[in-house]
Amino acid sequence: MAGHQLVPQAVDCDYTSAAMPNLLILTEVQESMRARYKAMLLDEFPQLTINVVGHHTLVEPYIADTDILLCFSPPMADHVVRDAPKLKWIQALGTGVDNIVDLPSLGKEVVVTNIRGIHGAPVSEATIAFMLSLARDLPRSVRAQEKSTWERWPSQLLAGKTVGILGVGLIAEYLAPICKSLHMTVVGISGSPRPTPAFDRMVHRDDLVKVAPELDFLIALTPLSPETRGIIGEKVFAAMKPSAFLVNVARGGVVDEPALFKALEAGQIAGAGLDVFSQEPLPGDNPLWKTKNVTIFSHLGGYSEGYENRAMPTIAGNMQKFLAGDLKSMINIVRKPASWGG
Repeated sequence: MAGHQLVPQAVDCDYTSAAMPNLLILTEVQESMRARYKAMLLDEFPQLTINVVGHHTLVEPYIADTDILLCFSPPMADHVVRDAPKLKWIQALGTGVDNIVDLPSLGKEVVVTNIRGIHGAPVSEATIAFMLSLARDLPRSVRAQEKSTWERWPSQLLAGKTVGILGVGLIAEYLAPICKSLHMTVVGISGSPRPTPAFDRMVHRDDLVKVAPELDFLIALTPLSPETRGIIGEKVFAAMKPSAFLVNVARGGVVDEPALFKALEAGQIAGAGLDVFSQEPLPGDNPLWKTKNVTIFSHLGGYSEGYENRAMPTIAGNMQKFLAGDLKSMINIVRKPASWGG
């Protein structure tokens, strides 16, 4: 299909008295979870035609007839939207949509919605897991266990430490009280700082370098945007304490990864917990894999048991609006069709 010129259709369509649309589920999660999404949708919308694939290279048999795409943002590929002339709506299964809305071939009339408000617990728990792993040097314990070696060393405490949370949204507002319950001082770092419960104080993200020397932990939770791409880089690492840790559960592009590797090797910071990367999957030859003071998750922060059950109310509600032709009433719209204006 790469040689064909495909023209997206208008989004306005009422399916209440017309043929039901085709939906494509595109996600690399386990096959059982993909099947669960399909079963739950067919249970509520039995007239839908639903196809399921586990990788963007497998969409060709279905994509030309696809009206709705249900997918996670990473990994996506431009050919998916380029070869979908009927595509009207993309429902992202996560919060981040940068790898969707930035696709060059995404039609101007395609509406994009995401899932928000269900990631507070899983991402916060993943963050705390990273923090404890780094403070207690869990990788060292794993290495010792693999060698059947009995080693002991003093662990750091979270209590009494200062944590800076870059990006003060719903997840940060869930995480901050947990940090407070662990007797930590919590500093919010935001592009639009405002007094927020459970934060001891707020600073503007333009002052990230100024506040960095105070932090024992810097947690990245900000969305990826032109303003935040590479915001955690050489200047921030140079300003951080040698005993401080970085945790990135936001987007890989928020961190300058080559600068991070240099900072880790030079001892500018003590370690990092990384759930997300600028390229995913993280290539096997990336030096971060073998860096001793790094804990890596394979983008698991929000991926937890029962995720599809928590996401389905948003998906089903938006599906009802779509089928009724009432796209403007969908929730969590992150990208409007050009014809809507504004």
